[in-house]
Amino acid sequence: MTRPALTRWDDLPLDKVTEMVARKAISGVDISLTQSYLKKGALVPWHAHRGEQLIYVLQGALRARLADRDVTVREGEVLAVPPAVPHQAEALDDTFVLDVLSKADADEVRHASESGG
Repeated sequence: MTRPALTRWDDLPLDKVTEMVARKAISGVDISLTQSYLKKGALVPWHAHRGEQLIYVLQGALRARLADRDVTVREGEVLAVPPAVPHQAEALDDTFVLDVLSKADADEVRHASESGG
């Protein structure tokens, strides 16, 4: 049995991914929760995940491009990206988002950003 864990969000380190993107993340056994700050104009390149991704816009707005459509996601809205669907995002304003995805997918994203991909 896994023990419950309590983490204070303010105590998590801020990871500066690029000049335009910074984030904080916490991983559980199966899922990861990431808060990202994207400066206006930041572009998250095309990618896909094995599992579903939930993107909750806390502040600002994103233009999400999915394989079959474009959608603008605004403050208070959640975009569910189905498994294996290629997508990218552009910050239309300075934007805070909260992402939930499977831990395996979160680990892949972290490794890709560390290698510049």
